Amino acid sequence: MHAGRKYSLSEFIVWTRRDIYWLIGLAAIPTVLYQVLGWKWLAIPWVPIAMIGTAAAFIVGFKNNATYGRLWEARQIYGGIVNLSRTWGIMVKDFVRNTNGSTSPQDLQSIHQQLILRHIAWLTALRFQLREERTWENTHQIYNEEYQRFYKIPEKESSLAEELKPLLWVQESEYVLSKKNRAVHLISLQSKQLGELVDEGLLTDLRHVEMAQMLKDLYDQQGKCERIKNFPYPRQFASINLFFIRLFVMLVPFGLLQEFAKLGGHFVWLTIPFSVLVSWVFNSMERVGESTENPFEGGPNDVPITSMSRGIEIDLREMLDQPEIPSALQPVNNILM
Repeated sequence: MHAGRKYSLSEFIVWTRRDIYWLIGLAAIPTVLYQVLGWKWLAIPWVPIAMIGTAAAFIVGFKNNATYGRLWEARQIYGGIVNLSRTWGIMVKDFVRNTNGSTSPQDLQSIHQQLILRHIAWLTALRFQLREERTWENTHQIYNEEYQRFYKIPEKESSLAEELKPLLWVQESEYVLSKKNRAVHLISLQSKQLGELVDEGLLTDLRHVEMAQMLKDLYDQQGKCERIKNFPYPRQFASINLFFIRLFVMLVPFGLLQEFAKLGGHFVWLTIPFSVLVSWVFNSMERVGESTENPFEGGPNDVPITSMSRGIEIDLREMLDQPEIPSALQPVNNILM
């Protein structure tokens, strides 16, 4: 997530500079052929190009609106995880109680810590799963890879095994890492322990039902995240958007040749900068929509799930009154992961 006031124009130009290079070439070639070699037949009426541009603008607007919807839904889902996590911490502290006097305060504190740290492990496993690459995602595109020099994706800098080590017992960590969907099995372990706490008399049946419902709600939120992660913006719409934009930017110079030639003299050379400008606007809108398609992949415009997970971890550890609390993540070059 970009945490500054706005992107600067220079950042946008650097991000799209490779597109600008080929846009200059697309504009320069027909202009040179028209003016230097006298190929006047290259000029075509502006009306059909404008009609294609209208269709391109419509489909770009449709895509950007839809991809923004995906981004906003993802932010709402993870906001729900934040609220549920805080509620889970309260339930663990207040519902799991030594009502029969059979457990020492130290052991009860250990149970609280285990339930809360396992939840932090679930958050960790979930964000690692959401950062896994899919074939349709865009972080591997060269213009996005270059921009990654301004920030780092934490899940690409460390391993899940290392992150889980201080949160789980060795046996639990090995069990979870042996599974494909690690987050699912972490909640399963939570449910298993709740049942054991009922048998030990540390959790009443009514409170057990409430906490089990909380686990169900966490499963629901995870499923919603997985739905966005594993179902891309429909490829037919993404493809036709790209085809329309490229067709339009290829035709723009041919339509502007005649318009600037009417001004006489050397004004026809203005075809190059104005073609690049018009094409850059449309192409950049397409790029923005593309960068918003997948809100969990780790781009600079994605939902900052790493930072939000750290915020949850801080809240939960403070509920445990732990002396060492990790610090909140700060933006790097205005990018918050």
